[in-house]
Amino acid sequence: MCRRSCFYPVIQRIYVKFWKVAVLHVPHIKHLHEDKVKHNVALMLLKCMCEEVSKLNSYNEAFGHYGMAFKLAVENDTHEAVEAIIECIPQATLTKFDDYYLSQHAIKSRCEKVYNFLVQHVEENHFLRLYIDRNSNNLLHLAGELAPKHKLDLVSGAALQMQRELQWFQEVEKIVLPSDKQQKNNQEETPMMVFIRAHKELRRAGEEWIKKTADSCTITTALIITIAFAAAITVPGGNNGDTGKAIYATKVSFIIFAVSDAISLFTSTTSLLLFQSILTARYIDEDFLYRLPKRLILGLATLFLSMTSMMVAFSATLYLLFGQENSWILIPIATLTCLPIASFVMFQFPLLFELINSTYFPRIFSKRSRRMIK
Repeated sequence: MCRRSCFYPVIQRIYVKFWKVAVLHVPHIKHLHEDKVKHNVALMLLKCMCEEVSKLNSYNEAFGHYGMAFKLAVENDTHEAVEAIIECIPQATLTKFDDYYLSQHAIKSRCEKVYNFLVQHVEENHFLRLYIDRNSNNLLHLAGELAPKHKLDLVSGAALQMQRELQWFQEVEKIVLPSDKQQKNNQEETPMMVFIRAHKELRRAGEEWIKKTADSCTITTALIITIAFAAAITVPGGNNGDTGKAIYATKVSFIIFAVSDAISLFTSTTSLLLFQSILTARYIDEDFLYRLPKRLILGLATLFLSMTSMMVAFSATLYLLFGQENSWILIPIATLTCLPIASFVMFQFPLLFELINSTYFPRIFSKRSRRMIK
């Protein structure tokens, strides 16, 4: 225990020294450090100003000092500034912007950081779900409206934009009263009716986007199936005329070819069925949340696996036919095999990663905001 306790300060000193050197000599880290220092100084200055404003007796006078800054902080989703202002001036939670209270504005404008802060830290959060606007829209009605364009553009692809909107709607649905889910506004619309009407064009664009993606992948998958099936019935090196067995059946490279070709055929067939299920889906709003993205993820993953195993099978065939006595041929074969695989990773993996991240690890809402407000 003594050695460990003596060892930790040494490691800590080395760690501090390393970052001091990095801050001085690495431009990128130096710029990050400078930005962080400026951010902390600005936050400290804001807190000092809020403390002075909170000492004013008149609310209108206080609002005249912090109102514009508070509005800009909410619109830019700067939750640190919102938190600093509310901490010193609790009545700021009742501030209205364009006839919308803070919680309404955060939901309508898709300010997820401000929304998370309100759900997690504001003590009067049970009032958040009671607000309605001049058209009798509750919070879920506002969540059903289409997000501002600059918020939608943060997500690439209409299908993922539709998914993000559904995630917002479901998240707000957790905090409202059960009766609010069927409550009607002045236009006699429930929140779900508002969502369907507001997202009609986005749903159509998402359907077109995901169909085009699946259709283009279907062509590639069909080609791989054809190649893999043809390779399976055309054994490299031929068969023994007496027994019918493959001549190179005992070679390791032949076993690699057989296994890889089988994997390519099975995975490409699976991928084709997944893409076909996307093309024949109903395309209702709820499908964009999990069902369609999940099928596209599995389809792209199996397509990558089938293409990779097909290239391995083709490389094994080349080595089996031409590289038995020339082992150096493995180098160009391996290099050329990596070329299409690397191309797929470069052009398709960003889409696959974004689909997985958006479907299974959405970072819109923090974990603590997922509980029901009581």
